[in-house]
Parts: sequence; C-alpha cells; structure tokens
Amino acid sequence: MTSRHDMSASAASPQQTPGPAVPGSAVPGSPIRVLLADDQPLLLQGIATILDAQPDLAVVGTASSGQEAVDVADRLRPDVVCMDIEMPGMNGIEATARLRGAGTAEVIMLTTFNREDYLLRALQAGASGFLLKTASPEQLAEGIRTVAAGEALLAPEVTRSLIRRAVSSGDLSSVPSSVPSSVPSSVPDGDGADDLGGRKSRTGAAPDPLSEREVEVLSLAARGLSNAEIGAQLFIGAETVKTHMSRVLAKLHLRNRVEAVAFAYQHRIVTPDADPA
Repeated sequence: MTSRHDMSASAASPQQTPGPAVPGSAVPGSPIRVLLADDQPLLLQGIATILDAQPDLAVVGTASSGQEAVDVADRLRPDVVCMDIEMPGMNGIEATARLRGAGTAEVIMLTTFNREDYLLRALQAGASGFLLKTASPEQLAEGIRTVAAGEALLAPEVTRSLIRRAVSSGDLSSVPSSVPSSVPSSVPDGDGADDLGGRKSRTGAAPDPLSEREVEVLSLAARGLSNAEIGAQLFIGAETVKTHMSRVLAKLHLRNRVEAVAFAYQHRIVTPDADPA
C-alpha cells in the first residue's frame, strides 16, 4: 500500500526534499507539511491516515526515534513535527530541543501521559504545542493548523491541572515563562494601585481595566480554548481574538498566554473547576 508519506526515514525520495523553510510559515494555499515521530508503527499509520484525509495537511515522513526525527526533519523540512515523548534512544523532548535550536520546524508534543513535568520540559525545549493522544482527530488536525500559523497550543487537561496547582500554592514560578505565544508580551512595568476590581498583576504593576470583550476572551482562554474556538464562540475572527489577547497581556503586564490564564484563575475571572466549553 502506498501513501503520500514515507513510513521510514530511508524511504524519502529526493522529490520530497525541499530547501530550507522557516517554521510556522507554510505557503498559503499549500498543504501543511507534517512529520510524525512515534515508536509505535500502528499508531503512526493511524495518525498518518487521519491527517492525510485532510485536504490542507500532508504527512511527508515518519520517524520511530528522536534521533531519526531530527535527521528526517533536517532533510524534509516539514512545517510541523508531531513528536512522541517516550521513544528509544533520544527521547522526544531532547529531539524537540534540537529541532527548535536549529529552527527546523514547529513541534507538537503528543503523549499518552497527563503529566505536568512533561508539559514543563516540553515547553522549555521549545515545543509550540502539547496534546494528549486521547485528543480527537479533529483536535489534532486543528492543533497542527494552529501551530503552523505560529500560535501556541496546550492540552486543556494538562494546562488546567498545572495552573490549578500553581494557583492553589500561590506560586506562579511553576508556570513556565518561556511558553510560546502568538501575541506580543514585552510590556513596560508600571506603579500604582490596581485598577481591575482590586486585582494585582504578576509584577504588582497597575493593570488597565479590561473591556468586557477582553474579559470574555481571557475567560475562554483560561478554559483551554484555542483562538479559533474562542472566535467561533464569540462570533469573531481568530485574528481579532489574537488582538484582544495582545491587549490583555499589555494591560495586565504579563509575558505570555499561560501567565494570563494563571491570572484569570488567581483572580476568579474563571474558577479552577470551570468546565471547558
């Protein structure tokens, strides 16, 4: 049986090897090129079949170890690598660090395990997304599109657990400051009294009041929704959601989306036991 993708590194043909590309910059109108890395052949074939059924996604290669993923990605230059964490030899987190260090591709970590330490280590390695293998085919496909567009994607189940622990302990240092973010995060610090219902920003600086729409966007983001999902729920475009998130970060003097989510939990904009939409 043949398909649009290879099931081994050695099977790649010269025609599949494009020149260097900038990660997260898939050519408009062209399928997003995906590399799959997992040491379970049946799982690889199943995910490849699911993704190849999407007209805007193309699986261009597969790998069964971290080292093979690095080698194949260097040759094929995919837009996104879907990377398992636990693989023989070089694990997925180390492979991700190498890929991101070389600027080869964006990476989504896929794992069976709902573990906060995996999430933190993956983000520190430079992963742009983190999904559990229990995600639906639709969630995986949309996650690849999200990351290819330069946005961050975190599994709501793991994110809520991480933020809940950080908030309950009062220690936001466990929330990684290096989380990839699709919105600007460099904001000058300020002084003065809080201006958001008695709430304080991470830095203690005085945040500007959020608009009703910005609170809505922040609340939905804190419940684990992507920009596209937030936009669909609020009947606005994903680009408009990104603009609102940018303003939220600027007003609250926060560095990234996850700090904004932590702020939302910490100040009861959304509660830790809130159900995802």
